[in-house]
Amino acid sequence: MYPESVRHTAAERAVEVHQPTPLPPAVMAPAPMVAVQPGTVPAVASIVLPDGRVVTGYAINPAQPEPLAAKPPVSRAAVNVALGGVGFLAVCGGLLLLTTFITALTALITQLVTLAAVIFGGWIAVQVFRPHGRQGGSTVNIRKAIFKRNHFHG
Repeated sequence: MYPESVRHTAAERAVEVHQPTPLPPAVMAPAPMVAVQPGTVPAVASIVLPDGRVVTGYAINPAQPEPLAAKPPVSRAAVNVALGGVGFLAVCGGLLLLTTFITALTALITQLVTLAAVIFGGWIAVQVFRPHGRQGGSTVNIRKAIFKRNHFHG
């Protein structure tokens, strides 16, 4: 299932070494000469390669980003005051809604009581001011005499 391991001696293990191929120099137009202020000339660095060649050039410093302005720390008291203000506004809003609700409920109850008074008052007015075409009352026969509302009819 697995391939058999093959043991190689140190001599059998050949190491293949790749050498870099030098690139031919590029043909370019000479760069224009730029006047540089004295004191700002960067240091020239030279490196000796393993094959004896010397490479000389300027060290390139990576561009440093602009430092960010330091933010002043927010004090704990300022955070507490801000949170307290938000809480106070929330409570005031809730109380405003509560008072509005109570006012509306009071107006509804007042209107219901007024409606009941108008209906009941109307019923009483109908009972009082009803035309009396036929007098109501109880008729009692006592010894063949008819008494009807304190009037004697014989």
